[in-house]
Amino acid sequence: MEKIVPPNLKHGEKIRIISTARAVEQPFIEWATEEIKKRGFQVDYGKNLFQKDRQFAGSDQQRLEDLNEAIRDESVKTIFCARGGYGTARLVDNIDVDAFKKNPKWICGYSDITALLGHLYSKANAVSIHGTMPVNFQSNTPEALNSLFSAISGEPVSYSFDSAEFQIDGEVEGDLIGGNLSVLFSILNSSSLPDPTGKILFLEDLDEYLYHVDRMMLNLKRSGYLRVLKGIIIGGMTDMNDNTIPFGKSTMEIIEEHTSDLGIPVATGFQSGHIDNNLAWIHGKKIRLTARSNQPNQIEYLD
Repeated sequence: MEKIVPPNLKHGEKIRIISTARAVEQPFIEWATEEIKKRGFQVDYGKNLFQKDRQFAGSDQQRLEDLNEAIRDESVKTIFCARGGYGTARLVDNIDVDAFKKNPKWICGYSDITALLGHLYSKANAVSIHGTMPVNFQSNTPEALNSLFSAISGEPVSYSFDSAEFQIDGEVEGDLIGGNLSVLFSILNSSSLPDPTGKILFLEDLDEYLYHVDRMMLNLKRSGYLRVLKGIIIGGMTDMNDNTIPFGKSTMEIIEEHTSDLGIPVATGFQSGHIDNNLAWIHGKKIRLTARSNQPNQIEYLD
């Protein structure tokens, strides 16, 4: 299947903000709207954006309606998911993938949106943006915001970053996939989980217990998911928790335990995830990953 790469967003074109997951608070969206306008783009909202149904931004049907309408509307050139939380995986089986194939556009988000990025890649071989969302704009660094708008505008993007607590050196090429570890764990054995064969996997997470990180990494390894990868990139592992009786290993030590015998490079320290400096990357695009302990790691796009 030929890879679908949406057209670059041009000055003056329209971005629509929707929420596929948790309910959103209007002040954060208003701040993001002004930021989008300052950068020279139009912006509008899904009609159900500020609805509430329990913790969700409206019912499943309302959130799905906003997503499919944004996909079908030819005046909308890019879709920003307002925030994460939970709920996106409840929608993905009913996305109008055929309409997306006919009228591809950038879909942007991270965290719970991992399910949507993976679904579009698996079902349509489409690339999308793993990057910050409107609810975070006010606290993001300029670099994070610039990286998002650079990605949707087609400006060349590459990254250089220092390793964190451990590193497995090497140089590999492959499509970059992944996102939030907990969400990937939740869509295992579903049609939304990208085939890992020959790919480079990015992982990040927030507010998880250490034993649960171990359980998820163990599952990915035992299922064979990690063993067919070309490489792994670790982003932010933020605000992790421990029990009264300590687990006895840090997040990075847990990841090292489950990846050190795979025979592939593992680059740590990439600034992406639940952090203010949440750098955007293109999910599904081919990259060259260079992991090296004595020099900065490198991510370079190849197509």
